[in-house]
Amino acid sequence: MVLKSFVEVEPESHFPLENLPYGVFKPEPDSLPRPGVAIGEYVLDLSVIACAGLFAGPLLSNSDCFNQPNLNKFVGLGQPAWKEARVTLQKLLSATEPTLRDNADLRKIALLPMEKVQMLLPVAIGDYTDFFASMHHAKNCGTLFRGPENPINLNWFHLPIAYHGRASSIVVSGTDIIRPRGQGHPTGNSAPYFGPSRKLDFELEMAAIVGPGNELGTTIDVNDAANHIFGLVLMNDWSARDIQAWEYVPLGPFLGKSFGTTISPWIVTLDALEPFACEVPKQNPCPLTYLVEKTSRNYDISLEVLIKPSGQADSCVVTRSNFNHLYWTITQQLAHHTINGCNLRPGDMFGTGTISGPEPESYGCLLELTWNGQKPLSLGGTTRTFLEDGDEVTFFGYCQGDGYKVGFGRCSGKIVPSPL
Repeated sequence: MVLKSFVEVEPESHFPLENLPYGVFKPEPDSLPRPGVAIGEYVLDLSVIACAGLFAGPLLSNSDCFNQPNLNKFVGLGQPAWKEARVTLQKLLSATEPTLRDNADLRKIALLPMEKVQMLLPVAIGDYTDFFASMHHAKNCGTLFRGPENPINLNWFHLPIAYHGRASSIVVSGTDIIRPRGQGHPTGNSAPYFGPSRKLDFELEMAAIVGPGNELGTTIDVNDAANHIFGLVLMNDWSARDIQAWEYVPLGPFLGKSFGTTISPWIVTLDALEPFACEVPKQNPCPLTYLVEKTSRNYDISLEVLIKPSGQADSCVVTRSNFNHLYWTITQQLAHHTINGCNLRPGDMFGTGTISGPEPESYGCLLELTWNGQKPLSLGGTTRTFLEDGDEVTFFGYCQGDGYKVGFGRCSGKIVPSPL
């Protein structure tokens, strides 16, 4: 049964009462940032709700977590506080609850049109890790660069591979991405190429936002890991393939990745995603004991990538994939991250790696879709092997319920020329 809010929510909206994702916004350019939740085409200002004394539960009634410029304090409170907030907000926004519905003065300052606010990064991201958790993506990349005989390294099937990314260059959806400069493979006996990347790519990913962390030297059990994950966002981990290919041996990605990562502004909680939990691909061989889960789950999240070529009015769908293609779960990723005693902190973020499916139309980046530039992609009268200046890339993601959607909104960015 679809939940009913007094706020109008269209059936195709990503933000019904079943969702209530969290973000941070400014009502006006000179306003202070504050937390909010999305409902239909509106943002509910949680600082206003808190000041009105409407968070009356034992965990939130005396907390200032919603009078902060980011969500770090709230996500650090953990599952009991998250559930208390969700119950409070679903009741407050329901069609049968008069507290906000019948208070015109409070509604005016608490419910703001989403189109009129400025969305910001939802958390202060202290550290960012990027995993490599899709077997189809790993196989395709390995085939391209090492050949089909042994495309996936042996270690990949035993542990969630990852590298430490750059948190300072993570930006919110709608931020332009400047084409990076760097070195590329030399041609023949010449010096390495230097200049703007010639193989700029998107990567279809999602990312988990860490809630309560762990102390340095301790670990998080894989079966408790979900209690340390607040929710998920869409993520585009932009990649300069030519820069990355020249630099990545022996230490992995650096300048080919650190120039920009885009995330969607709304964090969809694991509670909202729970109805869409699904099975995980069979893991063979069986992981080591610390990665074995009593209940292993992915989520049925439909993912879509559109490219609007420079100078064109219309966008073209280039990829349709699904979060459920991930081989390693987000809880396995988090548990593995801490197995050496590494401490995670509230607001830390880790990406899934490119989410590719088994079919060409579900590949999660241009590297795979064009087979490293060998098969140009048709985009409504023009073609692309990699991204050109002026191209805009947009991700969408949602779970389809019975008469409603639980979605993530949009994650978009436009490529602009290098100014150097």
